[in-house]
Amino acid sequence: MGAIDTSAACPFCEIVAGRAPAEWVVAPYYWPDAVAFVPLNPVTEGHTLIVPKVHVPDFAADPEVFAATSRRAAELMQWTPRPMNLITSRGREATQSVFHLHLHLVPRAAGDGLALPWYSGRRRVAARGEAL
Repeated sequence: MGAIDTSAACPFCEIVAGRAPAEWVVAPYYWPDAVAFVPLNPVTEGHTLIVPKVHVPDFAADPEVFAATSRRAAELMQWTPRPMNLITSRGREATQSVFHLHLHLVPRAAGDGLALPWYSGRRRVAARGEAL
């Protein structure tokens, strides 16, 4: 993996470099390739971001970095059986707001009221009229 790219004032590069504060979930020196911290506006208790230390804009830009970052997310979740969403986005239209690869670990609970962007609460209906 390459060096950190901070030329575009990436907020996650700033956190990785120690120039911006973060609430660490995993100490920044623990993993050689990624960090884990609480996002500024967590959507549930325990919401965590897993971010590679190298600047990669999204999951498709470097499959090896994405795989390593995903592995860190899985390692972190081995300690808990909690229901969890693992979410990442590519592109503004897909709700990506920081253009540095990051994985959201979002703990879930029955009735938590958190809807994923593609879930409206309505049932889909198949072409022949039967519910899916």
